[in-house]
Amino acid sequence: MVMKAQPFALLLPLLSVTALPLQADETYVAKTYRSGDESLLYRIHVPEEAEDEEKLPLLIFFHGAGERGDDNQRQLFHGTADIMRIAGSKGVPLIVVAPQCPNGQQWVDTPWGDLSHTMPKEPSAPMRLSIGLLKELAAELPVDPDRVYVSGLSMGGFGTWDIVQRMPDYFAAAIPVCGGGDTAEAAKLKDLPIWCFHGSEDGVVKPKRSRDMIAAIKEAGGDPKYTEYPGVGHNSWTATYRDPEVLGWLFKQRRK
Repeated sequence: MVMKAQPFALLLPLLSVTALPLQADETYVAKTYRSGDESLLYRIHVPEEAEDEEKLPLLIFFHGAGERGDDNQRQLFHGTADIMRIAGSKGVPLIVVAPQCPNGQQWVDTPWGDLSHTMPKEPSAPMRLSIGLLKELAAELPVDPDRVYVSGLSMGGFGTWDIVQRMPDYFAAAIPVCGGGDTAEAAKLKDLPIWCFHGSEDGVVKPKRSRDMIAAIKEAGGDPKYTEYPGVGHNSWTATYRDPEVLGWLFKQRRK
């Protein structure tokens, strides 16, 4: 039986909400992607130290529910600074793009508290625009097409599963954190390097969501990695993005 989602008002305070005023990370430039009458705010870091003609890896990062808005800042609150720090320590000139989902919208139109969901036939508006943005950047910037990565936390963990299910041959690797995907689409991901993370005591997005996706991919013949932090609740992203081993693994991956 599928559990009904918890009321949104109860979930929101737990879904990586940012309570403090933010200062924008100036290493990320604020921009707007436009498609027809629609637009999507995003921040992007392009390393200055890249050599001429060098093809660079790119990571698209999907934030959680608490970082939605129209300030083009909040999406940098979790994860992005740690990603930049570790990429720098490993000498990886990484392009990072972080779109911001508008208030009241989601990367995936599904309740976060349910124990399963069917991937919507069409992506949500923010996800559709993010896909368009990603493809535009890949064409305009010196992006290595064999080193395009994706990661996201909570609501963005759902977004990570969603985009790789829609574009399974596009990415070199994915790191979904405390999210959930459609197990019926798992066979598409059997050849994609995935390292998934969740807290064992997560009461917002149940760890069953990650466990089920990993089990379904393995049943389809894949070999994804899974780390479940014992005794950890919804915040499984801090330990994940601060772990050099995790991002070191990511940067080694190449599209097959």
